[in-house]
Amino acid sequence: MITHGNEIKLFAGSSNRPLAEAIATKLNTTLGEIEVGKFSDGETSVHIGETVRGRDLFIIQSTSYPVNDNLMELLIMIDAAKRASAGRITAVMPYFGYARQDRKARSRDPITAKLVADLLTSAGADRVLTMDLHASQIQGFFNIPVDNLLGGPTLYNYFSDKLDENYVVVSPDIGSVNRARKVAERLNCPMAIIDKRRPKANVMEVMNIIGNVEGKKCLLVDDMIDTAGTIVQGAQALVDKGATEIHACCTHAVLSGPAIERLEKSAINELVMLDTIALPAEKKLSKMKILTTADIFAAAIENVYLDRPMSKIYD
Repeated sequence: MITHGNEIKLFAGSSNRPLAEAIATKLNTTLGEIEVGKFSDGETSVHIGETVRGRDLFIIQSTSYPVNDNLMELLIMIDAAKRASAGRITAVMPYFGYARQDRKARSRDPITAKLVADLLTSAGADRVLTMDLHASQIQGFFNIPVDNLLGGPTLYNYFSDKLDENYVVVSPDIGSVNRARKVAERLNCPMAIIDKRRPKANVMEVMNIIGNVEGKKCLLVDDMIDTAGTIVQGAQALVDKGATEIHACCTHAVLSGPAIERLEKSAINELVMLDTIALPAEKKLSKMKILTTADIFAAAIENVYLDRPMSKIYD
């Protein structure tokens, strides 16, 4: 808990105010005074209502839907803080948008994750604090320090009390194998992999399941759920192979397009998510469980402020 001095300031954008308030409570402080609005033509307007000169600033903003509005809001808040002579500015991004375009998958594709990294640095951010980047190599796109926190411990601590000998951790695709393997090792469970082919974006076809899931309770592990096509089709494939229960978990609940309808009708019995993205009431289902990341972000902010090692968070 931060109890000394007045050198730290926490500000929040409009994307995930409940999480920002929870983080401030954990740190025994309050969110700074800031006005975020729009001009009549839709341009973002920001005004910081208190002095930040020489302060250690943490600006909390997920770049989730509407992604472009929230990203511009964050950039403008950083610029306002820099021009107000803030001592150090840390962009706290529980969810880092545009992370899926981290390489040139086809000719003449952009690398948007690198572009966003450059924009944040140019705006004046001195550090970025985020969680479960879609691709860990994005840390190398920055020329400033990046702390990529892990959502896995919060998720597998929740499931550790529910385990029995029938649990299997399942990766919904090849890209999530490392993430699922870490969870399986922590939970001391066997692992299975869903081998799939994706003919185009947001379209997935299950091909094969590697591993034994017959008569098992399956835990699907992914970093994000967007349109829910991957996780829902994967859950159905597991049921078709004889799985008795399907649980799923993710760090980032993007849940765009037909995601809610698909999840509601799916074979998934329980879906556990973190609160890196604020979920409106109309998107909440009875099978959903939302776990808070306020503790881990508060601890990370405190460690940055006090120049302490980040690795101690998970001890």
